[in-house]
Amino acid sequence: MNWKDAALAHAKDQDPKESCGLLLNIKGKERYFPCRNLSMTAYQCFIIDPEDYIKADNTGDIIAVVHSHPVTPPVASQSDKVACEQSGLVWHIVNPKTESWGYLEPTGYKAPILGREWAWGVTDCYTLVRDWYKEKLNIDLIDWHRPTTLEEFNKNPMFEKCAEETGFRELNPDEKLINGDLLFMSILSNNLNHVGIFVDGDVLHHLTDRLSCIEPYSEWLLKCTGKRLRYVA
Repeated sequence: MNWKDAALAHAKDQDPKESCGLLLNIKGKERYFPCRNLSMTAYQCFIIDPEDYIKADNTGDIIAVVHSHPVTPPVASQSDKVACEQSGLVWHIVNPKTESWGYLEPTGYKAPILGREWAWGVTDCYTLVRDWYKEKLNIDLIDWHRPTTLEEFNKNPMFEKCAEETGFRELNPDEKLINGDLLFMSILSNNLNHVGIFVDGDVLHHLTDRLSCIEPYSEWLLKCTGKRLRYVA
């Protein structure tokens, strides 16, 4: 069985969830290494189990990422393109029903600030902050390591712990917001699990399972805000 047949069989077995795996070079031969998908929304995205990634890396040279699109054509989504850039690897996408394949490789793609799809650790609220700071202010913020899943993060969000090391200080109550200030918020949580950017009186942010957008700094968002911070590094 060649690697595409093995990957297709894995995709069919996991359907309607997305399958994911790695293509390895083992002594000059291509082999498919199936991985577990840890995403809580595995019907629409995937997170490769870090333990499986390590096992694959110890088995051979990782040369590509393989995953399935059970419902949609094997065409790369925004988050696929961003994650492909982050990985630095070729990506293969398969639809288990049509048995058709798609191909993706790093080309320097960058997701738009507005209207980007949400994907944990790839295009989420903190990714938006980093990209906005780079695009608008030419500032490279630290890309802090996130827990493997959003569920783990929500139990212990990193924003407050990492703010000072990233170059931010908390604003005093009497200080007025200016463009670029960060808003740490609690969204359906007791913890500060979301971050937005103050821009011209509005909030630029990216909520889970929504497109990134700018919206008025409404009473609801104001109530959600727990801390306001300014970049000073």
